[in-house]
Amino acid sequence: MNEELREELLRRYGRVSLLDVHLSWRLQLKRLAWFTVIRSAYLFKRLLDIAGSLVLLILLSPLFALIMLIIHYGSPGPVFYKQTRVGRWGKLFTMWKFRSMYIDADVRLRELMAQNEMAGGVLFKMKNDPRITPIGRFIRKASIDELPQLWNVLKGDMSLVGPRPALPSEVDQYSLGDRRRLEVIPGITCIWQVSGRSNIPFPQQVQLDVEYIHSQSLWLDLKLLFKTIPAVLLSRGAY
Repeated sequence: MNEELREELLRRYGRVSLLDVHLSWRLQLKRLAWFTVIRSAYLFKRLLDIAGSLVLLILLSPLFALIMLIIHYGSPGPVFYKQTRVGRWGKLFTMWKFRSMYIDADVRLRELMAQNEMAGGVLFKMKNDPRITPIGRFIRKASIDELPQLWNVLKGDMSLVGPRPALPSEVDQYSLGDRRRLEVIPGITCIWQVSGRSNIPFPQQVQLDVEYIHSQSLWLDLKLLFKTIPAVLLSRGAY
């Protein structure tokens, strides 16, 4: 390579490396800014979860004690019901509820699958499910059975707001699009919970959850939490 050609190449391409360095720094700064925004949003959401769940667990402790006594004397079996659910990125965790069904409910489920009233076939719902105890019917309608999940929120397995956690057997039936629900931490309440609950078909539940994932913010979480109160009191779609 003669000297003139070498000088020409250095003149033409020498600036490229400097430009690459400049663009690289700009890209890194943008990535850092975006990472800071995402982590801050997660931090504020987690702080809301910790504060909210802790305060509610303390305030509702008398109600917890009363419900535990009623369940204990209402039907044989444990007061709490634990179940393996699927969390963010497919991580399994133990979710807690007040027991609202007879102790042989899981065995009897196989006999009732043909009577599933939930459109889409992934979830199982029956308005007059014979597995539910008399007190269980009341606490499910009032969503009291879900209150022990505040402990899951405090631990970090769940959030106050997010898509409802699914059973592993349900996730096995998910399409690729349905699995987008696993991109965030599951929650106690969500968009479709305040919009009709079990009256909303499964495909529409997924659509609403995906909309939440794409637009989630601290303000949206607070808005959904406030909307949960009238939804619970009116028992819309609860069974």
